[in-house]
Amino acid sequence: MITYAQLRENEEIRTYIKKADEALAALGYTEHSFAHVTKVSQISSYILTEMEADSHAVELAQIAAYLHDIGNLVNRVDHSQSGAVMAFRILRSMDMDPQDVATVVSAIGNHDEGTGVPINDISAALILADKSDVRRSRVRNTDVANFDIHDRVNYSVTDSVLEINADKTEITLMLTIDTEYGSVMDYFEIFLGRMVLCRKAAEKLGLRFRLQINGQSLL
Repeated sequence: MITYAQLRENEEIRTYIKKADEALAALGYTEHSFAHVTKVSQISSYILTEMEADSHAVELAQIAAYLHDIGNLVNRVDHSQSGAVMAFRILRSMDMDPQDVATVVSAIGNHDEGTGVPINDISAALILADKSDVRRSRVRNTDVANFDIHDRVNYSVTDSVLEINADKTEITLMLTIDTEYGSVMDYFEIFLGRMVLCRKAAEKLGLRFRLQINGQSLL
């Protein structure tokens, strides 16, 4: 079986992740490099482990998370679909089992809020992990005066935690926002579509999605 650890050491994949992030940097987007994909892999693993998925499913979720943004190398538009095609070719060249390839590719192809649907548990975990990675350190722009709304929202988030309750009935995204840089309304203006997809992903896992900002429950 191809493992997450093997993928992390693969220089071809590392090059695609690096170059995809460079393309997004040129367009003014927040960080989508190794810090992001590693964090998404960790959160995906946490979600499925908490939901008592088997180790194989956890491994596939980590692989999908690590590869999920390579399509940005081609173009930001439809990056989930182009990334899925890239991942298919890479994983088949590594002789990954076709069943596993299909699972990973479908998760990658469905992670974006524009067209994505949580079609299985791995896809759902990837969606929740990806959309919960909101943090100050993803902002590249160092000039606060020239922040756009995406910079303001990400920079305003000083803490972000995704947590499943002990009863395994709810998954809560808890954000701490510094309102000096961005408001709660700013957050909803750019992330409402993502939160709707998170709710669908949570439901796929048999959970209720909740959003908490500065200690206040909003969803």
